[in-house]
Amino acid sequence: MAAESRSEHRIGLLNGFAAYGMWGLVPLFWPLLQPAGSVEILAHRMVWSLGFVGLALLVLRRWSWAGELLRQPRRLGLVAVAAAVITVNWGVYIWAVNNEQVVEASLGYFINPLVTIAIGVLLLKERLRPVQWTAVGVGFAAVLVLTVGYGRPPWISLCLAFSFATYGLVKKKVDLGGVESLAAETAIQFLPALGYLLWLGSRGDSTFGGEGVGHALLLASTGLVTAIPLVCFGAAAIRVPLSTLGLLQYLAPVFQFLLGVLYFGEDMPPERWAGFALVWLALSLLTWDALRTARGARGRLEELGATEATAVAVAPAAPADAKS
Repeated sequence: MAAESRSEHRIGLLNGFAAYGMWGLVPLFWPLLQPAGSVEILAHRMVWSLGFVGLALLVLRRWSWAGELLRQPRRLGLVAVAAAVITVNWGVYIWAVNNEQVVEASLGYFINPLVTIAIGVLLLKERLRPVQWTAVGVGFAAVLVLTVGYGRPPWISLCLAFSFATYGLVKKKVDLGGVESLAAETAIQFLPALGYLLWLGSRGDSTFGGEGVGHALLLASTGLVTAIPLVCFGAAAIRVPLSTLGLLQYLAPVFQFLLGVLYFGEDMPPERWAGFALVWLALSLLTWDALRTARGARGRLEELGATEATAVAVAPAAPADAKS
């Protein structure tokens, strides 16, 4: 059993690395779709994602959730909100990458945990530990420094961070599996996206049929680029602890940041380095606090288990007649 558990954990880690690695390297993919514009790419992503996810659900024969969802208007409304929010997130990210703003886009996913905590405080009335308050304060200072450095608020980062944090909050309330949730969201996105693509084609502005077979296949592969990392993430989520996933999530923005600086050659003046350094300090504080809290919780559980074992060992044996 122990060997099987280690094997499952290893599979989970590999899937986690694969998921966040693919999300981190995706800036290399979107420029390949030019001359398609950001909105056309976004529409293709919605249409083809539904096709690939629907095929996966057909193979897995997992359709029972759909009927239940349709009978629950409140959950269906939340799915519509999730679809709208992730549309904004996808669209802004594609635009940012194809307009040489990869570094600022990576910042959005660095500050996402801080925004998630802020939303928890403001909307869910959650109470923070002192270290968490310090991390949020440092993160706010980082945004101010970056605003001075950019000469404007880092709106791409803030839009990505707030949209994805809102998406996570809504998905938590919907409580659907990753593949099922994506299927429901893209089903809502499908008709508007398809309508836009048909309208674009009627005007002769679509690149899908006018840039060759290779370009058309790349646009169709946006569905795979969306679905495959999600499947890997789902495989990781059921095999490794949330604390491990929490650490792995930083792989994606780290890869994106490195690509922006080293591959795309984006500028990093001193004030931006200062802002990013503050963000990384805030994330280090959050990670240290999370690990310390998890270690303390494990210690309390082990102590409780040892106490119960001692109690059982010293308890008097039951009388013979009590066993009948």
